[in-house]
Amino acid sequence: MKIAILGLLAILAFLGGAVGGEMLRKGAAHENSGGQTAPAEAEEAAAVSDDHAQTEGHGGDAANGQQGAAGKDWFRFPNQFFVPVMRNGATNAVMVLSLTIEMSSDAAPLIARQEHRLRDALLNALMIEANTGGFDGNFTSEASLSRLRRSLLVAARKASGPGVTSVLIEDIARQDQ
Repeated sequence: MKIAILGLLAILAFLGGAVGGEMLRKGAAHENSGGQTAPAEAEEAAAVSDDHAQTEGHGGDAANGQQGAAGKDWFRFPNQFFVPVMRNGATNAVMVLSLTIEMSSDAAPLIARQEHRLRDALLNALMIEANTGGFDGNFTSEASLSRLRRSLLVAARKASGPGVTSVLIEDIARQDQ
């Protein structure tokens, strides 16, 4: 009986991954074909970051993302951030985040060249957040997300300089284990 349940769980996990992959592939094909989802997502991410980003208009393509009227540019990390949440020496959850860096357009080439250093600094800040209980309880409350954005912004500016104006949290999820 135990073996049958494990086999069934493996099949369900495989099917779930296949369906999820197909959904992501269709979404990427829609974005690449000129669909309206990419500018809308960039607009939503900017609106969440702070009041200043909510008032800016977005338009036009730039090398690393969207460019706004005020000379803003965005760098989207190609891979998600995976942060283990540990308690008593055991991993009890994993946080999955998609982050984008908002910067002045003249800082874009520098930020793109420093992607690995920037990713390391942001991951370090996320680990500190996880180890201090920042992802416990209601981690999606405005107070928690504001604190997280501030710590990520400080880490990003330390790694890449003052050209970074904001860190946008595009996706955040907690996978309990």
